[in-house]
Amino acid sequence: MSRVNGPVDVVIVGGGVMGSAAAWRLAARGRRVTLLEQFERGHHRGASHGSSRIYRQAYDGQFHTALAARALPLWRQLEETTGTRLLDLTGAVDHGLPDAVHAKARSLTELGIDHTLLTPDQAEQRWPGIRFDTTVLFHPDAGRLHADRAVAALQQAAADAGAEVRHTSGVRLIRETTGGVEVVLDDTVIYARHVVVAAGAWTRTLLDAADLTARPVLPPLRTTQEQPAHFVPVSDADWPSFVHHRGAQLTGEGIYGLGSIDGIKIGEHGTGPQVDPDTRSFVADPGGVERLVEYARTWLPGVDADSARVDTCLYTTTPDSNFVVDRTGTVTVAAGFSGHGFKFGPAIGELVADLADGIATAPEPFRFGSRQQVGVS
Repeated sequence: MSRVNGPVDVVIVGGGVMGSAAAWRLAARGRRVTLLEQFERGHHRGASHGSSRIYRQAYDGQFHTALAARALPLWRQLEETTGTRLLDLTGAVDHGLPDAVHAKARSLTELGIDHTLLTPDQAEQRWPGIRFDTTVLFHPDAGRLHADRAVAALQQAAADAGAEVRHTSGVRLIRETTGGVEVVLDDTVIYARHVVVAAGAWTRTLLDAADLTARPVLPPLRTTQEQPAHFVPVSDADWPSFVHHRGAQLTGEGIYGLGSIDGIKIGEHGTGPQVDPDTRSFVADPGGVERLVEYARTWLPGVDADSARVDTCLYTTTPDSNFVVDRTGTVTVAAGFSGHGFKFGPAIGELVADLADGIATAPEPFRFGSRQQVGVS
């Protein structure tokens, strides 16, 4: 086994959106960074793949709304840095239960973010592909991100800034040493001042095996296999990103959706079966697929409801759906992004960089420790 000569500043374990964003932000500061991803480039085994993710700023409360707004100029900076188009601002709509919709409108109002409340008739005239429910909130600074391109662009920007980006480099052990950490791979040991663990569904396994004096106290992390579906649109109508909140006319699960190059994507949020990321089947649950088809048939007149093409991905969820982004000793952890983290990617990367540099503390919602079962929406 070889040993890398000379320490790096930070080793980042996990090449999804969060680890890649952290590598970019740290390398851009002149830090010596090595980013390690256990699978091949562009793999589909985790939570950061595919052609589309929602970008939106409408959340309950100012904390997540402000964080999403902070991510927007960073996504644009990444596009400019890499010459890659990543984010299309199509606008986004929330509709359904009035209490849920108005809570998000209040957050946008408090932060001075442009938005409009519409009736279902007004919304359907503008977006005829969707049937709307009760109360509709539209905010224009929202839309969709291309997930695969975003991860590739983050890694390109990190590499261009001097980071070493390594795929098929699984980590076997993280152990503390005098003045830093050793990250053990199959054939190499890398010595670093600090390590960031952003390994998605594999985070707890790595940290449970780690040899550390100050051990991160993670909340419960639950990994599920989710199954969004893409439907063929039947017209060239515009499609905003959308969230349909249960509780008014929608009695089943809440639904999210957006346009993409693969069709109109919809999915339920966090309803899939709990899985082991190393042994999951990648086979969609027929009952869940049927619910999406029936939703499309009822609420999406702009798609062919019989054209569903299903994919699977992983959610790693905390009890309250808040993320874990915190530091103890020589380790920073970014985990538990609960199916809604992608949009925040570069803003989380910036926070991770601040934690690794020791110039910030974690905001209270992201700190280690137990969580109460209170959802973020």
